[in-house]
Parts: sequence; structure tokens; C-alpha cells
Amino acid sequence: MTGSALPYWRLSGFYLFYFALLGATAPFLGLYFAHLGFSPARIGELVAIPMLMRCVAPNLWGWLGDRSGRRLAIVRFGALCTLCTFALIFIDKSYAWLAMIMALHAFFWHAVLPQFEVITLAHLREQAARYSQIRLWGSIGFILTVVGLGKAFEVFSLDVYPLALVIIMAGIVASSWWVPNATPLARDNGLQQGGFIAQLRQPGVLAFYLCVGLMQLSHGPYYTFQTIYLEALGYPRGFIGQLWALGVVAEVLMFLVMARILARFSVRQVLAASFLLAALRWLLLGHFADNLAVLLFAQVLHAATFGSFHAAAIHFVQRQFGPQQQGQGQALYAALAGTGGALGALYSGYSWTSLGASWTFVIASLAAMAAAVIIATQLKEERA
Repeated sequence: MTGSALPYWRLSGFYLFYFALLGATAPFLGLYFAHLGFSPARIGELVAIPMLMRCVAPNLWGWLGDRSGRRLAIVRFGALCTLCTFALIFIDKSYAWLAMIMALHAFFWHAVLPQFEVITLAHLREQAARYSQIRLWGSIGFILTVVGLGKAFEVFSLDVYPLALVIIMAGIVASSWWVPNATPLARDNGLQQGGFIAQLRQPGVLAFYLCVGLMQLSHGPYYTFQTIYLEALGYPRGFIGQLWALGVVAEVLMFLVMARILARFSVRQVLAASFLLAALRWLLLGHFADNLAVLLFAQVLHAATFGSFHAAAIHFVQRQFGPQQQGQGQALYAALAGTGGALGALYSGYSWTSLGASWTFVIASLAAMAAAVIIATQLKEERA
């Protein structure tokens, strides 16, 4: 590591730009495809493609990062290629061309975060509980983007959407060059013996990764159709952007207290509670989104469905794998999240028309409930 001081603002700045891009895509990508005239099924397919790339890309880049140790170089290369490949959207906007762009830019985008998570934890060393204090700046970037774009799209046409994404991607590239490198320290905790596959065979590890996939599957209707859904219920785009931001504000507040929560409760307890609250959230969104008070409460539950879930999951991976396995462990986390997210986007794209919004969210709730049962019965009790 370059120096003993934690480069807090440099790490935080990267997270801010990285998740600003998520704030631009998660609420508005499906809306943009609808603006281009695509059907719900085609929208679901296009949104699923980047998530499908998370099934392949993170594992490839994670293996490369663990073997070469050049994680920061991978981050910078991935950020630059993300920008260059997405810029192809200015050439054409046909379904086949957009599908190619979704695949290409996602292949490189998903190279970035798992490797950067390892760099961040290497900088933190024995202060891993402070991870959420750095990661919360990603949430702030998400909030600023979703509110800003929500307001902008009330004034300007959605035709400016690709340009906004390119500007944010340029910020990711720039911030990646501001971050100093760091290498994970060897830890004699008995967990790194036998290699990566051996660690996957440890009790509860595969169950954990299965539940990661189920959690992201349950988010499929939310990330694919939430903005379209709320707009159909009569909510204006600016207000919808504020609703997305409210969820992330709740997430930020959760990150601020996660160190204390993980000191008091086990990872299993935190994850199980997150899954149960996710099941409740999807039922509320699917059946009572026209009630503003219920909708606001459901958005606040994002503190659990992403905030506490993600922080606990990152802690689990960081504790479960040794320094030579960290990249692959984080990459598998991203890959299973991508698999679940892709399946969620696909099923919701097809069920949105045939079953309707309510039943689509019921399926999401059942997936989260299944994850709660699995994690409660299969994961061993362990303090973070």
C-alpha cells in the first residue's frame, strides 16, 4: 500500500461516479427503451443483457486480477473500455445494435467493481467495518444522479439520455486514475488453505451465493419497470426520481450504522432480516403503490433490501476468502447477482404483460422469502 493514511476521498470519489452510473441506468434505462418504442418483453431482454454479462465477466476479470495482482490496471482498463463501447450508441439504436452495446459495455463495466472492492478492503486492512463509510458515497452519487436526471427529463427529451451516461462514464475513467493501489495482506485465518474451490465447499458458502442470486432475482421488476410502473400510476418523472433517491438515502443511513449492527448481530441474522424485508417490500409495491404513504415506506425498505444486505454480503466474502482468492470471491458475488438480476429482468419482462404488475411482484416476494429460509437454515452463525 502506498503510505499508511487511508485515501478516503479518493476511494469515495470512485464509488460516487461508479454508482452515479447505476443511478442513471437502474431507474431510466427501461424508460429510455420504452421511449425508443420497444415492447415490455424487448425491454426486459435488453435490461437483462448487462446482468447476464455479470455471470461471465467478473469471474474472468477476477481470475486475472488474482493471478496478475494488477487489479488497479484492470479497473482503469475496464472503465475506459466501458466508455468507448457505450459511445457506439450514437451510431444506431436498432434492437440488435443496442443488444450488442449492452453486452460489450457491460463486459468491461463488470470488470471494475469486484476488483475495486478488493483494493478498497486492502486499503482498509483491519478497519474493514469502515467499508460502509466509503461505500456510502456511491449511494450519494446515485442520489444526485437520479434526482438530477429525473428533473432533467421533465424539461428535456429522453434523447439526451445517452449523452448523460457518457459524461458519467468519463467521470469513472478520471476517478480511477486518482486512486492509489493496494494489495491484500496475507491472513493466517485458516480460510485460504486448499484454494478457491475448497472455500466454496465450506458449510453455507454455496447457500450464501444462491441467496445472492435470489435476492437480485427479486429485484427484477423493480429495476426493470419501477419507473414505467409509477409513471403509469400518474406519478411525474421528477417525483419518481425523488422516490428512487429516498430509497438510497435510507441505504446511506443504513451504511452509517452497519459497523455497529454487524458488531451486535451475526451475518446470518442481518441477511435473513434483509430477505424478509425484501419480501414485504415487493408485496407493498405490487399491491399498494398507488397509496403514497405505503409507497414511501416501501422505498425506505431499500435500506434493508440493498444496504444491510450488501454490507453484510461484502463482509462475508471478505472473511471467507484469503488474499489470493478475494478477486474470485468478489467476482462470484457479482456474477451470481448478475445471474439473478438477469433472470429477474427476463421473467418480469414476460410476466408484466401476461400476469400484470401485482403478480410479477408476488413472484419477486416469493424469491426473497425462499432466500430467507435458505440463509436461516444453511449459513453458520458468525459474527462479522
